[in-house]
Amino acid sequence: MLRIGDFSKLSRISIRMLRHYGELGLLVPQSTDCYTNYRYYSEEQLLIAARITALKEMGFSLATILEILKNYDNPKALSEFLTIKRAEVQAQAEEISQRLLLLETTITRLRKDDTAMNYNVVLKTLPERYVASVRKIIPAYDQESILWNLLMVETETMNLQPAENCYSLAIFHDEGYKENDVDVEIQGTVKGTYPNTEHVVFKTVPEVEIASATYKGSYEQLTAVNQAVANWVNDNSYEFNGAMFCIYHVSPAQTQNPNELVTEVCYPVKKKK
Repeated sequence: MLRIGDFSKLSRISIRMLRHYGELGLLVPQSTDCYTNYRYYSEEQLLIAARITALKEMGFSLATILEILKNYDNPKALSEFLTIKRAEVQAQAEEISQRLLLLETTITRLRKDDTAMNYNVVLKTLPERYVASVRKIIPAYDQESILWNLLMVETETMNLQPAENCYSLAIFHDEGYKENDVDVEIQGTVKGTYPNTEHVVFKTVPEVEIASATYKGSYEQLTAVNQAVANWVNDNSYEFNGAMFCIYHVSPAQTQNPNELVTEVCYPVKKKK
């Protein structure tokens, strides 16, 4: 039998941690002297201590290790635990790899352009949503209000209910910038079901992965924001995958002060193969 100090040295586990393992039922002393309260471990328990250490180094929590030790003699059960942990570690490794890439590309971009962090670009998924949509050719981009007025007039009696995560956005379907006769679609997320009208279509839009940048202020910044998103897409080995759109978090309908506008510029993207 080994006293706790000797067992600690042989197992390379601190006395404090051994006591903690005992409280959890993970590695309970073989016996405890009722008079001195000394804890004694058997030499065979060094094998259990080694298993615990090995499993901790693989990233398992102590609670999971307790479950694994109950099934340690069952190769199938043990394999399932290890397979699940491997998938978790692989996902973490991919996430860390992506973070490293973001850091490296941002540092590189900053060395070329010290304004590169003025607009922060993020990668995220816009979830599936049910929308009221109006799409038409309008004279110019600054006449988008034509579409919003159509939406408002044709649904005035419908008592539309906004969705919990309410988005008001405009999608620009033309392949490039146009001086006039632009193809624009507006969407507002709603809940419930409604009949289509002459110009308003109700539809479910699938989720989409986007690179986006949110900024505050006038639409004069759009060119700079677009450039920031384009740089991010190129630097991080993505490619464009659909029509660009803007989400209006604070729109002209809510404020007449252009400095108070809050707009999110979004580009659907996919990873380059």
